[in-house]
Amino acid sequence: MRATTIHGPRDIRVSEVPDPTIEAPTDAVVKVVAGCICGSDLWPYRGENDITPGATIGHECVGVVAEVGPEVRTVRPGDFVIVPFDHCDNTCPHCLAGAQSACVNLGFTVSGQAEYARVTQADGSLVATQGAPDAGLLPSLLTLADVLPTGWHAAVSAGVREGGTAVVVGDGAVGLCGVLAAAVMGAETIVAMSRHQPRQELARRFGATHVVAERGDDGTAAIMEITGGVGADAVLECVGTDQAMRTAFSIARPGSTVGFVGVPHGVELPVRRMFQRNIGLSGGMAPTRRYVPELLELVLAGRIEPGLVFDSTLPLDEVAEGYRAMDERRAIKVLVEP
Repeated sequence: MRATTIHGPRDIRVSEVPDPTIEAPTDAVVKVVAGCICGSDLWPYRGENDITPGATIGHECVGVVAEVGPEVRTVRPGDFVIVPFDHCDNTCPHCLAGAQSACVNLGFTVSGQAEYARVTQADGSLVATQGAPDAGLLPSLLTLADVLPTGWHAAVSAGVREGGTAVVVGDGAVGLCGVLAAAVMGAETIVAMSRHQPRQELARRFGATHVVAERGDDGTAAIMEITGGVGADAVLECVGTDQAMRTAFSIARPGSTVGFVGVPHGVELPVRRMFQRNIGLSGGMAPTRRYVPELLELVLAGRIEPGLVFDSTLPLDEVAEGYRAMDERRAIKVLVEP
């Protein structure tokens, strides 16, 4: 099959690789209808993460079940499915506690930007829709594979509440989905920290009541002005850098929680400030399967349109341009069609 492969920093290619196969009785193989590039894919692309030259890349996709293992019961060939990026059996003690991203049988999608992908725990992971979706729904359904549940997880972890104040640090697709999540959860004041006009506009469309373009001390001062010097009831950290984490804790009110979903790179927690102001930290890798059923209902009912985070669609053969566009912040999120 054709698949996106990474060979070194900023070296993305489309290569012929072996088709995925059923390796365990709980596996399924999905024919990818749509995949996409994630902000976390940019870490290895930029050389910040170790890579294996020639490895496939891409963990977000939706598609049609092509083949299932003998123990798979909940989906069958021909079903259109959402493919959570982190696979789980959904029955182990961690899954039952809502921590599906720590499943004892955890697996991951590794060829979401390709023609086919293998799912290691099909029964626990895949969520089928009622028949093939309309083309207009496809982008929003694709967000359910990762980016929307991740933004939602940030909001849940931060304790966003009805009538409260939520500040989102990060204006990538995850941060924008965090804004959307805070709006659905009923936050009265939602601040998006963003310096880029297209992202600011989408944040407002998703429910942001304020936009703060400043960073560092100036950004903190702006948040304090908006909140009357109190700080945020909930902070969603959706970047993963030390600067973003420090900003999150500088704007969090005493007794609040920072919900973090940005993959950490070089982060040092301000533990003394956390101690002195009783600010908590919660979050981590999103338990995607936990949230998909609820979010799927919201999408199908037309209550939310998270697919608006896709501002570029490219064929698989042009996936390298998609990486360049996201790396250079010319695109928020790129949808890839095999």
